[in-house]
Formats: sequence, structure tokens, C-alpha cells
Amino acid sequence: MTDTIQTLTITQPDDWHIHLRDNEALATTVPHACMSFNRVICMPNLVPPVKTTKQAMNYRERILTALDKSDIPSERKNKFDPRMVLYLTDHTTADEIAHAKASGIVQAVKLYPAGATTNSADGVTDILGRACVFESMQKHGIPLLVHGEVTHNDVDIFDREKQFLDEVLSVIIKNFPNLYIVMEHITTKDAADFCLAQASNVGATITPQHLLFNRNHMLVGGIKPHFYCLPILKRADHQKRLLEVATSGNPKFFLGTDSAPHATYTKENACGCAGCYSAPHALPLYATAFERMGALDKLENFTSRFGAEFYGLPVNTSTITLVKSNMDVPKSYPYLDDKTLTPLLAGQSLAWSVKQ
Repeated sequence: MTDTIQTLTITQPDDWHIHLRDNEALATTVPHACMSFNRVICMPNLVPPVKTTKQAMNYRERILTALDKSDIPSERKNKFDPRMVLYLTDHTTADEIAHAKASGIVQAVKLYPAGATTNSADGVTDILGRACVFESMQKHGIPLLVHGEVTHNDVDIFDREKQFLDEVLSVIIKNFPNLYIVMEHITTKDAADFCLAQASNVGATITPQHLLFNRNHMLVGGIKPHFYCLPILKRADHQKRLLEVATSGNPKFFLGTDSAPHATYTKENACGCAGCYSAPHALPLYATAFERMGALDKLENFTSRFGAEFYGLPVNTSTITLVKSNMDVPKSYPYLDDKTLTPLLAGQSLAWSVKQ
């Protein structure tokens, strides 16, 4: 059946994990996200981080201002809904969670173990020291989004996700069994199977890069900095398991691109930044992965239904159409005035494109 599909119309997706950055960067990232997604969960690891509801509301206004200044068609602008996230720190209070719930625009709270990824220096150092915050989140139905890696220097970077499951996440779930948790950008079969073993209040997002690539793509024949992200690409057997669960039709797994812009010069240097930029062509990337598995019939639920249902939000009513027509990924986009932004698979061709 998959081989005969030339056009695929699906419910408009949401992106349950995206980095838009801030200020000048928004002129590039916001229009790119808006063209494919209605709701986007906006990561709070800015400089400085989004730690309070007031800061989240101000950040949302900056996003919408950038959208208003863009040349995106008004019907798309009107559907775009940035959903905000608070950055969990050692000083976050239970009262702040109540404020977040009352705001109507804060969707979740993000746990970054200190030092785990880009701009995570303010992350949590004592997980169980946040018990009052987790209890308040349970009470108000605010999900916890987790970057699932330990940061101990003596733990191999390829093992950090599994150790986080054993040392941290299992403890959080045991102590707060009713807390909604999203295991973000999972990268291993360990994480996939862990998620499957939990109750329905634990779900997971999967990125396009972790479905399409493994560490060989990043390392064989020379280091390729635009494949470098955190959590890092893993072995092929982990990639295979992610493909299996993503295309299984299990509602625990849904779209989260983790699209993360970095100026090209910061990626292509001696200590390149972690992050893959995929927002403009995320849907063709996911379609490619699902087609390889003979599972295009499962794509709509993964991209457009399961995430909304997990968050208790209505499924979108608008649609978007993918066509079996080559998309040439641009070599770069203008970014931050005189700089450029290099997307994932820059200069290459994808078999699917979004009908404009």
C-alpha cells in the first residue's frame, strides 16, 4: 500500500518539543515552525532561562510579535499557538506552579539535569529536593518534561540515558505516580521499553534524526557536526527499536522534533553546538522514516493525535498535505542578521514535500 501513495493529507500536526530561541532568532524560527505546526511546546532554556510564569508570558509575546512581522499567510498565523514551559530549578516553588496553571498558556515544566545540554547550567541538582513542586504539578495536572540523561563525568555519553532511567526517572515515578511525564527525545531501546512499562501518564517524544540516523551517520568517514545533538545518536539497534515503537500505533509515542537552531559557524567549529535544525522540513523527514517501515498509515496519529490526547488538548481540525515529490533541503537559511543557519540534511533531497 505504501508504495502506491503519492498524496497524504493528515490532520495538522503539533510539535511537542521545539527550540525557537529568542529575540532576532525568532524572525527565522517562528515562521518555519508556523508553516507546519499549530501548537508548539517552546523550550525554556534561553539566556536567561524562562523560570517564571511572567517570563513565559513575555516570551510568548515576543514569539507572536515575530510571527506578526512575518509574511506567513494570516490563516496560518491565526492557528499558531505557542505553549510555554517553565525551566525547573532548585528554587522553583509550588506557588509558581499554581500561577502557571492559572495562566492558561504554560503547558509544562522542564527538568534539565544541570549541565545536560545547551543552556542547562541552571538545571536541577537535587531531584527529590523538588518534591513540593512535583506534588503541586500532580495537583494541577502540569506535566514534567525530562531531558533524560545523567551528567556524571564518569558515565559514558552513550550510556547516560539508561542510567538516568535507573537512577532518576524511576525514583520520580515511584514517589509521584500520578505525575504526567514526557520522556523527551528518547534515543535508546532502553527508554522505549521503559516507557512501555509505565502507566498511561508517561509518554515519550521521538525526533526525526533519531528515527533516520545512528551514530555511524555522524562518525563514519569524518565527524559531521550537523548530526551532533544531545542526547547523542546511538547504535543502529537503538534506532531500529525507536522506529518500531514510533510506527507501532502506540499512543505513548508522539512527535517532538527537538529542532534546535545554531548559527552555522557555531556548529562547524572546534567544539560545535549540540542540536539539529529540522523545523522547516520535519514532516518530510518523518514521512521518510515511516515510509521505510511501510507505516505511512500510522503517521497521522504519531504527528497529529497522540500528543494532543496526552496533553488533554483537542485534536486540530485543519489539515496539511504531503506529496511524493522531491524536496531539496536548502543549504542554509539567513539567520541573525548576517549569519546563516544550516538545516539537517542541507543540500540533499527528500522524497516527500509539504504541499503549499
